[in-house]
Amino acid sequence: MSFKSTKSFINEDFLLQNKISKILYHDYAKSMPIIDYHNHLSPKIISCNKPFSSINSAWLDGDHYKWRVMRALGIEENEITGNASEKLKFKRWAQSVPYTVRNPLFHWTHLELKRYFNINTLLQSSNADKIFHQTNELINEMKPVEMLKKFNVKILCTTDDPTDDLKFHINLLKNEKRIKVLPGFRPDKVLDICGENYIDYLTRLESFEDFKINSYEALLSCLSNRIDFFHDNGCRISDHGLESLYSERYSMSEIENIFKKRLSGIIPNSKEDIQFKSCILLDLCKIYFKKGWTQQFHLGAIRNNNISLLKKVGIDVGCDSIGDFNQAKAMSNFFNNLNSEGVLANSIVYNLNPSMNEVFASMIGNFSSSKVSMQFGTAWWYLDQKDGMENQINTLSNLGVLSKFIGMLTDSRSFLSFPRHEYFRRIICNMIGKDIKDGLLPNDTVFFGKMIQDICYYNAQKFFKF
Repeated sequence: MSFKSTKSFINEDFLLQNKISKILYHDYAKSMPIIDYHNHLSPKIISCNKPFSSINSAWLDGDHYKWRVMRALGIEENEITGNASEKLKFKRWAQSVPYTVRNPLFHWTHLELKRYFNINTLLQSSNADKIFHQTNELINEMKPVEMLKKFNVKILCTTDDPTDDLKFHINLLKNEKRIKVLPGFRPDKVLDICGENYIDYLTRLESFEDFKINSYEALLSCLSNRIDFFHDNGCRISDHGLESLYSERYSMSEIENIFKKRLSGIIPNSKEDIQFKSCILLDLCKIYFKKGWTQQFHLGAIRNNNISLLKKVGIDVGCDSIGDFNQAKAMSNFFNNLNSEGVLANSIVYNLNPSMNEVFASMIGNFSSSKVSMQFGTAWWYLDQKDGMENQINTLSNLGVLSKFIGMLTDSRSFLSFPRHEYFRRIICNMIGKDIKDGLLPNDTVFFGKMIQDICYYNAQKFFKF
């Protein structure tokens, strides 16, 4: 690239296009703490709190966003996720970066280099070796907890399977006073009754109990015990990554029959699969309500599309995409079933298909009340870029109540991803500032500054029961 420095665009007023936007960000949003209520960071790495071994371990390893771009540019898989040297993998990413212009990775990459390493040059092939050595010298002095504190992270919720022993969370709760690292209950494998490893998974669940999981009732009892264990160790939030919510009609005799057939080795048919998912998801949500938890639903991904890559590299490697599943009717029935029984917990629904934004935003309004708070979650995954964030914010504004929005999260496996909160904050400040400048909103920076602070931090602080 002919431009060498990021200072021409990632300056103190990056993304802020008028005076009011700048005031809203610098005077109100910039210094707000962070509650990162959904991410995929490793509690083990946080608990051990040792410096990272290399820039790759902190920045490239596990980042399927970057991997997808490199594959699109024709880079060999061995130099992305294989056994090529760390220096070569970094160089391949560096040569890819100039081609990511107008992809959020271009902004994120240079924000992260600037915020963590004070690097103001554009990453590219010509300076890959220099920046590789420069970042490695600095990363060896960085500890995970200190990196989180650098961005004023107060509470961080990880994503944890019911079979997790939570030993690292327990250690953190006892010994780490600067930041709360809390578990998040993610029982997706429990719902996957047609999965080839389902019986093995039940065996792992059984290892926590003194009884066999030989019936649906026993399975639910085991899960209830695991939820108690998670709750006792700080968990106040559940999460489900689903194609859609489920609301197929069933009887308990049908569910017991389906489950026992699966225990005998018979894979349920498609109708039985959805019946089982409908039942267990509803029962889990009833338990969440009793515990006072918040439930999250990440909806709309079609996962593991590339079976060859799945077999070669594994899950979560960048071969998932946006699905076109029907959402509205099942979502309505599901929330209505819980609401009718008076057991609907505070809920967040995240949409991956942008054509469904209005569906999600309008649906939550049907079930919000003085007792239940429903949230249309922040732009997620493929949508957590400038256009996606603006679309989500605009849709929520048009159909709901923006001032009660609980804001951004990282949803990341990288410890260098927290500038995404800054990115979000700059974007929403610019949107409100533009509306004020255009005469669409009154020129009251104190009022809107407080609203921005609520969205950045205080709304989440009130919404969750941490």
